[in-house]
Amino acid sequence: MTKYNELQVTANKDRKRVGRGIAAGQGKTAGRGTKGQGARTGKKLHAMFQGGSRSLVTAIPKARGFKSKRTPAQVVYLDHLNALKGKTVDNFVLFEEGYIKTPFHAVKVIARGELTEKVTLKVQGASKSVQEAVTKAGGSFEKIATPLKKSEKEAEKNDK
Repeated sequence: MTKYNELQVTANKDRKRVGRGIAAGQGKTAGRGTKGQGARTGKKLHAMFQGGSRSLVTAIPKARGFKSKRTPAQVVYLDHLNALKGKTVDNFVLFEEGYIKTPFHAVKVIARGELTEKVTLKVQGASKSVQEAVTKAGGSFEKIATPLKKSEKEAEKNDK
């Protein structure tokens, strides 16, 4: 019995040549069946063709309007920042505390509740009312770029 790894198989098989006589196995109708539209040469039907009746594609209305491909910013509320008093709050701190799903997407702080603690806020966005509340509480706001994920190759270089 031959083993799977010892099989003599050619990787590039020749393409099947149809319509080359009975003995070839794909002679006469050459795999097209008998008669009808599919058997004829020059048969060009579009993918949505449904036998001449009104296709489902034409029956359903087109989706109009505009769909944005931009991912919306992750939202953090102002009252969450009270738990992070005295810290420099950036994407990574918010991620570790579980307020956002990933530190590599835009974060925006939105007003809700009151800020009683002093925090240094370094995120991609904050509403005007949040910026005022942060300065009023004795903290500061700085708008920074979204942090990029370091590639694994770079991380390996840094480790060495």
